[in-house]
Amino acid sequence: MQTSPKTSTAVAKTLEPGSIDVTLRINGKSHTLQIEPRVTLLDALRERIGLTGTKKGCDRGQCGACTVLVDGRRINSCLTLAVMQEGAEITTIEGLARGDELHPMQAAFIKHDGFQCGYCTPGQIVSAVGLLAEGCPTSDEGIRECMSGNLCRCGAYPGIVAAVREVHQTQTSNG
Repeated sequence: MQTSPKTSTAVAKTLEPGSIDVTLRINGKSHTLQIEPRVTLLDALRERIGLTGTKKGCDRGQCGACTVLVDGRRINSCLTLAVMQEGAEITTIEGLARGDELHPMQAAFIKHDGFQCGYCTPGQIVSAVGLLAEGCPTSDEGIRECMSGNLCRCGAYPGIVAAVREVHQTQTSNG
């Protein structure tokens, strides 16, 4: 829309055909996006917001590389639409640390060598944080069962279990 130099008009915001406005609360910050309703939360995080810590593995909900927390519960972000999460609090791997201070689970993964190639690590860490918040059994077998939706092709499972066990023990001894 053109205007003459003598008049001014506000330019109306226009949506791309088929797009809608969605506001997502991610890691404590609101992000308003203009997206098609079929965009997955994973693609919104990675491609629209630039939070690339959440990985795209199988894109079918089978590997867990895309695990994020939604209102404190673990979900596969490749299996949910971004529009479905409006109003929810979404936490990604980028939202766990506080400045330069790692989340205890991140530090435990490093200490116990809970990763090799690192591709699945963000999903593993977020899932482990969710596991403890959900009250899953924290025996080694219980941890393995509750983490079974997160695959590690490198086989770092002993370190992952040790990291989760340590954080659980620290949390319970600190009250």
